[in-house]
Amino acid sequence: MNYSPFSRRDFVKAASFFGAASFSILPSVYGQNAPSRKLRVGVMGLKRGLAHIRSFQGATNVEIAYVCDVDRDRAVEGAVLASKGQSKNPKVVVDFRTIIEDPDVDILSIAAPNFWHAPATILACEAGKHVYVEKPGSYDPQEGEWMIDAARKYDRKVQQGTQRRSYPSVIEGMAKIKGGVIGKVLYARTWYRNSRDGIGRGKPAAVPQNLDYELWQGPVPREPYKDNLIHYNWHWHWTYGGGELINNGVHALDLARWGLGVDFPTRVSYQGGRYHFDDDQETPDTGTAQFDFGDVGASWDGSSCHRRDDENLAFCTFYGEGGSIAFDKAGFAIYDSQGKLVEQTAGTPGDVPHFQNLCDAIRDDIPLTQEIAEGQKSTLWCHLGNIAYRTQSVLDIDSSTGRILKNPQAQRLWKRSYAKGWQPKV
Repeated sequence: MNYSPFSRRDFVKAASFFGAASFSILPSVYGQNAPSRKLRVGVMGLKRGLAHIRSFQGATNVEIAYVCDVDRDRAVEGAVLASKGQSKNPKVVVDFRTIIEDPDVDILSIAAPNFWHAPATILACEAGKHVYVEKPGSYDPQEGEWMIDAARKYDRKVQQGTQRRSYPSVIEGMAKIKGGVIGKVLYARTWYRNSRDGIGRGKPAAVPQNLDYELWQGPVPREPYKDNLIHYNWHWHWTYGGGELINNGVHALDLARWGLGVDFPTRVSYQGGRYHFDDDQETPDTGTAQFDFGDVGASWDGSSCHRRDDENLAFCTFYGEGGSIAFDKAGFAIYDSQGKLVEQTAGTPGDVPHFQNLCDAIRDDIPLTQEIAEGQKSTLWCHLGNIAYRTQSVLDIDSSTGRILKNPQAQRLWKRSYAKGWQPKV
């Protein structure tokens, strides 16, 4: 069965670049970091990865050298897009390890499913590559720790894709918070809404010919293929994803952590459920996660199947002793303590600055705007919220490390099991 929106002519054009998938890792080869050097990128996962291609095309002096997807139709789509605007067509591969074996590749850009983020990042760092990794960056807390260890051990730049860290208007708004525009900040409320449909009941089915299902699963313990899992509904199964909190909550909670100036909470809870549909989804479609830090707090309120348009709340709002500041899209609005609007900035959304920052960090050794250690602090909030939900408990947390205290059931969810031979090693 062919799911590609492209014609056979497009397929033939792109298929000529396919290389054989390889299953070994070559020794690390580190490139030169001259400021003027062209950076060669391989993009892994070609749905969100199409946006990665466009963003690298918008950055300076970058070549898309490889595109990679376990779905050959998606690989074709990526190849057609990446070939525009550059003199060389990208090589098209199914296995990302082919990319990191190439000594001339500088960056692996990862937009594959969550359960691939850490294994691919760690292998790429070991092979001497810098990494751009989509949010959340890890499947569980242990993977987040391993990713940080790999970035340090191999001295690689690893940028997490919580890209609002590079929005100029958001940076400006955060500076105003630090400057005292609303006085002492006490609380952050974040908000997500959508109108997702149910995913139905999956049935056993033959794997589509265009899909390498074995490689799609990669590090995950094996389960039979069913017809309502790929390409997006894996998000709602605990084996593969972490639901809406980890899918979209991480963006808003990263803003909350940034503005509050905190790292790890002392208590975490999550109340909610799968209320809207009777289907295969395991993760909640509606719920509220609460994060307590002793002197400040934060919350995430998610509604995936009802947009609640009448409420129209901001993506992330900070409440201080002297007013509030609300961030939505790329801009912010400041209100006094009586709720009167006193300042507003629209801002311009866009991913290119975040990708450009990684390129500049590689060439010029400037700081990353969301280095993996910082990014994983925000991701950990989401992991902890999910663990609280799955164990139906309020978690006590060591605020110096983020570790769960005195809860063996919750502590068992700190790390997953892996398919044979796939457990990451640092």
